[in-house]
Amino acid sequence: MGKRVLVVDDEKLIVKGIRFSLEQDGMEVDCAYDGEEALKCAREKEYDMILLDIMLPKLDGMEVCQQIREFSSVPIVMLTAKGEDMDKILGLEYGADDYITKPFNILEVKARIKAIMRRTSAREPREDNPRELSAGGLRLDLESRRVYVGTKEINLTAKEFDVLELLVTNPGKVYSRENLLNIVWGYEYPGDVRTVDVHIRRLREKIESNPSEPKYVHTKWGVGYYFQI
Repeated sequence: MGKRVLVVDDEKLIVKGIRFSLEQDGMEVDCAYDGEEALKCAREKEYDMILLDIMLPKLDGMEVCQQIREFSSVPIVMLTAKGEDMDKILGLEYGADDYITKPFNILEVKARIKAIMRRTSAREPREDNPRELSAGGLRLDLESRRVYVGTKEINLTAKEFDVLELLVTNPGKVYSRENLLNIVWGYEYPGDVRTVDVHIRRLREKIESNPSEPKYVHTKWGVGYYFQI
């Protein structure tokens, strides 16, 4: 089965070009041209990747991304005409996994999609080997990629889960922001270390009862982050 991608942009020529190119690589592509249509597609089908423009009619890309994150951890790549760093960070803070700035080269888009899909599939455990990690009331189901604090399920984005899995798998090991960026996002990722800080902050807001005094994810000042209970 080929990978299934949802492309969301109100510029139909852009959608047509991306769709044609991805279909040439054997991917199944659905298209949406406004935020409401995108949400409907995301609720009705399962996708391996969503390409999501920020500037959309009805609901903008940020709102769509935020709402999708309430029910899915599908990798989301934001398409943005804005090049400012804070806009990129903001996009990631809403739960996106990556961003591509317009105008873009379709080869860059395809390379970025394939890199994210490779990392996602490489982290998926075999079905006959379910795994779990538990520590101090925190439980990670690595097969379903679900996280629980006590009995409460916590909804994490794909990247938040990846960061937490790495830290919990290696308790006490301090990872620099650069290391986390390279391991979780990949060496080809164009962002900077502030991306890591944003994800750690959001992760703490979700799993810690008091994010300013974390129980699980700690900071080693001047060095990086580590997991300890």
